[in-house]
Amino acid sequence: METIQKWFRPFEVLKLEQRLSILTIWIAGVIGYWFMTTSGEKRLFPPPGKVMEGMRDLFNEGLMVHIGSSLGLCLQATLIAIVFSLVVAYLSPVPFLRPVAVAMSRLRYLPLTGITFYLAVMVSDARTMQVWVLVIFMSLYFITSLLGVLKDIPQEEIDHARSLKCSRWEVLWEVVIKGRMDYVLDVLRQNLAIIWMMLVTVESILVAAGGLGVLIKNSDRFMNHGRIVALQLVILLVGLGIDLFINALRKVLFRYSKI
Repeated sequence: METIQKWFRPFEVLKLEQRLSILTIWIAGVIGYWFMTTSGEKRLFPPPGKVMEGMRDLFNEGLMVHIGSSLGLCLQATLIAIVFSLVVAYLSPVPFLRPVAVAMSRLRYLPLTGITFYLAVMVSDARTMQVWVLVIFMSLYFITSLLGVLKDIPQEEIDHARSLKCSRWEVLWEVVIKGRMDYVLDVLRQNLAIIWMMLVTVESILVAAGGLGVLIKNSDRFMNHGRIVALQLVILLVGLGIDLFINALRKVLFRYSKI
């Protein structure tokens, strides 16, 4: 009884077994609710059997190939966006260049339609357009997050570096770049969720290239709700896998961070 009471106390620290028990209860509750809400005549979601059937059909139709296409598109856009965003953010302490970083951060309020219109004028290849739509959106949010990281650097760290006779460029390298590299991976992990969520929209630009977005668009066109929910589960699981991988990578590369 005392153990269960701990589950409802704010800021209580639980053991791993207790956290797993709570997670199991919630998963069982969600699955039970799913079964109950799909057993009647009026159904908000397709029944689990229909979803499993859709998952099997998708796998037989080359689901893994489409997952690879989506991951390849995401990786290509991410690498370009990271390099560009880091250069812009790391040069923002230079007064003459700071307005560029701030202006790009403000551009994140632009709608997707306006950006794709101008890209269509400048880029003729559909695959290249997919990449650059993701690059632009990821860069805008990535720069915004990095500026927040730089803003939160304590002045004491900068003063300490300068007291060690470091030049201004050495302070930028040691404190801002090297000293906050673990934060960059954490920011990347957060912003990748935005890019992964946008894949459905972006991949519809070039249907021939395939991808999870194309599969879910086709399933929606034919009102195949079992396949739609199955694809949403796949997108969620792959996204969670990416998140776990980057978080584990941060802990391996920067074991001193967030102790």
